Amino acid sequence: KYDYTKYHPMEEIYRWMEEVERRNPELVSSTVYGHTIEGRNISLLKLGLENSEGKEKKVIWVDCGIHAREWIAPAFCQWFVKEIVDSYKTNKKLKEMLQNLDIYVTPVINVDGYIFTWANESTRLWRKSRSLPPGGSDCYGVDLNRNFNANWGTVGVSFDSCANTYCGTSPGSEPEVKAVMDFVGRMVDQILCFLTIHSAGQLLLLPYGHPHISAPNYDELVSVGQAAAVEMKKVHGMNYTVGTSPQILYPNSGSSRDWARLIGIPFSYTFELRDKGEFGHLLPEEQIQPACEEAYAGALSIITYVHDKPFTNGSLPDTAVATVTVSGVTMMIWSTLIAVLHTAV
Repeated sequence: KYDYTKYHPMEEIYRWMEEVERRNPELVSSTVYGHTIEGRNISLLKLGLENSEGKEKKVIWVDCGIHAREWIAPAFCQWFVKEIVDSYKTNKKLKEMLQNLDIYVTPVINVDGYIFTWANESTRLWRKSRSLPPGGSDCYGVDLNRNFNANWGTVGVSFDSCANTYCGTSPGSEPEVKAVMDFVGRMVDQILCFLTIHSAGQLLLLPYGHPHISAPNYDELVSVGQAAAVEMKKVHGMNYTVGTSPQILYPNSGSSRDWARLIGIPFSYTFELRDKGEFGHLLPEEQIQPACEEAYAGALSIITYVHDKPFTNGSLPDTAVATVTVSGVTMMIWSTLIAVLHTAV
């Protein structure tokens, strides 16, 4: 009886997670992999089937709700799980992928902030976490999508704790971010794709947010993203623009998308769901279903591609190397070293 066309408060999402796991034990399990600054659980659902052929399973990561006010993002993560649960038994391709892949889905990373947006009308558009103010300030919260260890603090951020893009005191200073970095980092060799869901703007963003860094597989990231945008448009006719953040939005640093690519995950995208400015972060509930339907088509397009590359075509993802221009000289640098070089870029 769960209504996927409504926005749900956190307690209902927690109960929904428990119910989905209880009803689908052969497919779904759950893990608490971190805690917020206020001590709440950061939980995920793992979707995957047993692999009878003994192949090594790879991983797809999907997260929602880093920015508290973007309610359509947690709604999508719930829709995404529902679609897989409802269709994998009859969808031969999806069943094959679930035998080769485990899909980790976090409906809400910024749990404290999300709960705060439900408190009253005045807090509905709160974006950040609920971290305590640094010394001398009375402004709470950090922009969790500026706090990852990816050229942290270099562009598109603020060091003013009252700003919406406040990046924190250091990379990974926030427990929510550290939870993701620790959990994903431990299995980085297994992860093929990292999808993080936001709103709004109808964009498909690929690495990197820093204008002087290019992903080694940039052309492939664009091609795969454009194919996903085509699939999304087929559903309800909505256009999604594909590109890096500096190309189609604005430069930024410290995002989870960039961090995932820098540590070696070959495919990393930020989905900016509906709309293009009419409602912004106050997307009405009647648009939940169409927004989720088109986003699911795009996500499934990307997941299918990254599954088929190693499991059908037999080719491995590209090595995680990025091009960095420093003082006019172009160098090839292993991605795991880039974060410590941000002061020179």
